[in-house]
Amino acid sequence: MSTHPQDPLQTGFDYLALHGRDSSLLIEVRPNEAPLWRYWGPRLPDGARPGAPLRDGRPLPSFMLDTDQPLTVCPSFGVGWFGQSALLAHRQGRDFAQAFQRCEVEWRQPGQAVVLHLFDDVARLRLDLSIELQPETDMLTLSSVLTNLGDAVLDIQWLASATLPLPGHSHTVRHYAGQHVHEFIEQDEVLTRSVWKRENRRGRTSHDCFPGAVVLTPGASDDTGVVYGGHLAWSGNHQQFIEWLHDGQYQWQMGEWLAPGEGRLEPGQSWHTPAWVASCSTRGCNGLAANFHAALRARLNWPGGRMRPRPVHLNTWEGFYFDVHPGPVKELASAAAAVGVERFVLDDGWFHGRHHDRAALGDWWPDASKFPQGLGELIAHVNGLGMEFGLWVEPEMVNPDSDLFRAHPQWALQLAGRPLITARNQLVLDIARPEVSDYLFGKISALLAAHPIGYLKWDHNRDLTTAGLADGAPGYRAQVHAAYALMARLRAAHPAVEIESCSGGGGRIDFEVLRHTHRVWTSDCIDALSRVDIQRGFLQFFPPEIMGAHVGTAPAHTTGRTQSMAFRAAVALPGHLGVELDVRQLDAADSAELKAWIAFYKSLRERLHQGQVWRGRGEDGLVWQAHGDAAAQDLLLLVYRTVPTTHRYVPPLRLPMLDAGARYRVTQLLPEGGDPRAGQHGSAPFFEQLRTEQGLALDGAWLAQAGLPMPRALAETAFIVRLQRLDAEVAA
Repeated sequence: MSTHPQDPLQTGFDYLALHGRDSSLLIEVRPNEAPLWRYWGPRLPDGARPGAPLRDGRPLPSFMLDTDQPLTVCPSFGVGWFGQSALLAHRQGRDFAQAFQRCEVEWRQPGQAVVLHLFDDVARLRLDLSIELQPETDMLTLSSVLTNLGDAVLDIQWLASATLPLPGHSHTVRHYAGQHVHEFIEQDEVLTRSVWKRENRRGRTSHDCFPGAVVLTPGASDDTGVVYGGHLAWSGNHQQFIEWLHDGQYQWQMGEWLAPGEGRLEPGQSWHTPAWVASCSTRGCNGLAANFHAALRARLNWPGGRMRPRPVHLNTWEGFYFDVHPGPVKELASAAAAVGVERFVLDDGWFHGRHHDRAALGDWWPDASKFPQGLGELIAHVNGLGMEFGLWVEPEMVNPDSDLFRAHPQWALQLAGRPLITARNQLVLDIARPEVSDYLFGKISALLAAHPIGYLKWDHNRDLTTAGLADGAPGYRAQVHAAYALMARLRAAHPAVEIESCSGGGGRIDFEVLRHTHRVWTSDCIDALSRVDIQRGFLQFFPPEIMGAHVGTAPAHTTGRTQSMAFRAAVALPGHLGVELDVRQLDAADSAELKAWIAFYKSLRERLHQGQVWRGRGEDGLVWQAHGDAAAQDLLLLVYRTVPTTHRYVPPLRLPMLDAGARYRVTQLLPEGGDPRAGQHGSAPFFEQLRTEQGLALDGAWLAQAGLPMPRALAETAFIVRLQRLDAEVAA
């Protein structure tokens, strides 16, 4: 074990400082106790330190313990801390109180990555808290490992991945609620002296309780002010809370929620928490989003080591549902190729006995009544059209009406004496059993080995209930780790295959599943108007290139609402563009328009999927986002009118991310053949000039402070422009 020159074991008292580009954290290390949190916030100068140890500036109040109990890096129950504890555990009712009495500091990278080795010699525990602050992204990664040094089983009720301090002027917590087909609903709640808490027990990341949040200080907005963000990299049960402390500060904890009996730690064993990724931004919520995007991009494990341009994607689900047969599917593939689709994904309905959602999950071989010659002929047809082939699977599930369940009913997660609870007519397989994982690997790997299948849409269409393992113990945690292991095993055997994480739409979207996957299905709702807000919430944490965004049918299957082809395509444009409709049924005009939008996406995707994303809301029902290179200031601006205007004259749209000292060439962008006046009421010379090749040269300061004029347009229309920074010579 290496130590820093200022290790507290040598000096008896020290501060540990980690610095990012725009943020810092500071920890006070003292003998005979766990280190104390002193600071997490905007960047401090390298040598900045508190003027005195924490307790020296905290006179004790009346009716108080004789020893001050500040917030430590791992507050624990039973020895003087009365707030929420980061660890709750016991050994058959004993050792229920913990206190870490010494700390060894191991610098993995001085000033950037440190491990705090904490020891409780009474409760016979060791906790290793890893803290890393990446200077390039200002992203913190924190996790804990608890080791049972005793001679009896330790039952863990709660072990936070970490505890973080928040300043007393933290004002609002923004979190994301939702449900199937309505994910990422933004919720703002004012922080008070009451504990703010969110818990998820559904066994997957969930639609309704996203494992992350943003904390805003007064005056913070999309583009300005200090904000804090955190996200748990975990695809199962989770909880987080923010608690007001009696010194006026807050503590924030996040970690895995454990089912009763799930956290049993045998003597000598260690318990690893999921990682908590967190960041402090001084540039508002958009600065925070940029930090998260950069961090996730560094984690993604692309085939070949780097992302290639995201191929235009067609999924057959809303075109056929379960009614897939070679003839019509090949016709759809031909129609898809004709409009420019590059990847054709055969969704549910292709495998043995699968004619509806009541049967066949688990029987992963082609249905002989639909594909008597197997999938080879269809795949060859798709490849012959110049498209990749992808396939839908749901490996973690089984229908009671299936050959697999009839042969192995014990393979489903279940509890003795309890009825099997189905959802979507399916049960959950106990994939932590080696024989189950081997079966699934064998079936799926055989398909990937036999055919050039470059893509798997991996679904997970229900919550976990009666989730008992073979021995009756709870299996929520084991199920998540087994899913990761199965994905990793398939990736290792077939490294060129990309995987999409789908879970009834947006039910499994998190940083950890994205170590094994490359795209997420944002929502089963493809209604473009609903998608505006769903995608806005998604982009707070995740970059656009992994955001599955499809042009769906009109009317939309989940809402019954109808939008124009142009609006549907414009909303899908900035994500990983796909199509989810029966292209054969389009008339000539719609087919030509869709083809033009696909070509438009291909011309823009590299700029849309690199660099930063800014999100904002203008006045009068405008929602906007901009994509591009912050340094070069070459940006694509997409503005969506979601409701009819309430103004006689539409207010200009301020663009605060622009360089006030620069000038910009502003041009309106359209797909080939697109009507520049579609959906607009009247026109004006300004907008006519934007439609010319040379556009208009405008001052960045004016656009940032006064704003870019907006056309008067119908609801559910889009306005897309490019803003290219002009150098001084051109501007002159």
